Amino acid sequence: MGLKTITGRLITALGVKPVGATQWQRDAFWLYGAVEPLSGFSFFYEFSHLDEVCFQRFLDLLSVELNDDFAVLQVDQASAHTANQLVWPHNLVPTFQPPHSPELNPIERFWLFLKSQLAWENCPSLDALKARLSTLLKHITPETIASLTSYDFILEALFGATS
Repeated sequence: MGLKTITGRLITALGVKPVGATQWQRDAFWLYGAVEPLSGFSFFYEFSHLDEVCFQRFLDLLSVELNDDFAVLQVDQASAHTANQLVWPHNLVPTFQPPHSPELNPIERFWLFLKSQLAWENCPSLDALKARLSTLLKHITPETIASLTSYDFILEALFGATS
């Protein structure tokens, strides 16, 4: 998430070119997240970088949040996710999706939805963007998350694994 304007579609009259204010500041932070497609459970945490240190901290925080629950965490093959020094908590099991296939990861549809909610907004600072993002995340219900992330093939895989 960053200060550079996220563009999107604008509705205009036929033949009228859409105009939107944009900013090109490159200040940004990383929002890490995990979602559960059936229940809509979600866990998000912001970090300054996408690296193995921040990802390890995210895993540790998620593990504490899950408490005694067990989760399979689907991740892409980014270097932060595959670092040899990572210590996966006992209640998290990684599964790595094939390269160049974000459509297989349920959270990717959530990220698209979240970015669509920020389209054409220009925040004056990272703190303002973080506050806006926090407000958005508070108002997104588990039902919304489940509807965005529960692909039929994901649900079939989940049900097949539990039977």
